[in-house]
Amino acid sequence: MSAQTAIRVTHLSKTFNQHRVVDDVSFTVPAGEVFGLLGPNGAGKTTILRMLTTLLTPSAGHIAIFGHDLQTAGRAARACFGVTGQNAALDEDLSARENLLIFSRLNGLTRAQARQRTQELLNEFSLTHSADKPIATFSGGMRRRVDLAISLITRPALIFLDEPTTGLDPRTRTQMWTTIRHLVAQGSTVFLTTQYLEEADTLADRIAVIDHGKLIRTGTPAALKEATGASKLVLTIADLDQVTPAAQVLATALEAHPQVSGHTLTTPFHTTDQVAIGLSALKRAAIPVAHLAVQAPTLDDVFMALTVGQN
Repeated sequence: MSAQTAIRVTHLSKTFNQHRVVDDVSFTVPAGEVFGLLGPNGAGKTTILRMLTTLLTPSAGHIAIFGHDLQTAGRAARACFGVTGQNAALDEDLSARENLLIFSRLNGLTRAQARQRTQELLNEFSLTHSADKPIATFSGGMRRRVDLAISLITRPALIFLDEPTTGLDPRTRTQMWTTIRHLVAQGSTVFLTTQYLEEADTLADRIAVIDHGKLIRTGTPAALKEATGASKLVLTIADLDQVTPAAQVLATALEAHPQVSGHTLTTPFHTTDQVAIGLSALKRAAIPVAHLAVQAPTLDDVFMALTVGQN
């Protein structure tokens, strides 16, 4: 096991009541990477995360965190990571400062160390102005920042983020993205589960797509989009009466059935030659095009292509 490998998962499986919810999953996460785990609800993401963080015991397979096997060196492995879940485990009646102080002491820091680390985290997460207000008065984004700060008290090398921006408004979500990038810039490794494909596309160096407990595909966002998603030709037809004939022309030229919405036709394609052939065919048919656009494949396209067929 290389010291530069943060997580190594080998043939991991989990069975509940004879139902296998995680089925022979293997992957590695290099140190310093943001690794995103994507999948539909019920795909097995949470089960994998709970096994990685020692909350569940695998039915089969092995997990190592920075070389520490979870079965034989669980305590050493746990010392390497912090976890931030979807719901902040905070005392609502206490302030952010008090919560951080308590968790610092629970993590073994002396009183002086706890005070110092608390102030560092309050500064780092822009919480100083609200540090002494009760958590009950905090917004969802502020609570999430406090929870993330708590997970970083011991400066773990690996951080598990379970849907860290669920329910946050776009501005606060963007602030969290900045925080995550800052953690990586400081040398942390981040394992991220998220329901926002834009988030995975923006943050993750590599992505694993899981469905029905099986690992479907792993790769960089760009590679997944190139291999799985198709670009789309979006045309606006000037004359509504010519939309149906235009759709027929494009279906032949691009070898794909266009989606029709009013004057607009949206057709997937794989080569620029197909686009040229389609536009030439429309010109020969005397069908004028009012507007043309090409849309690159998105992670949404990849997600749908990889998971819909599995249902």
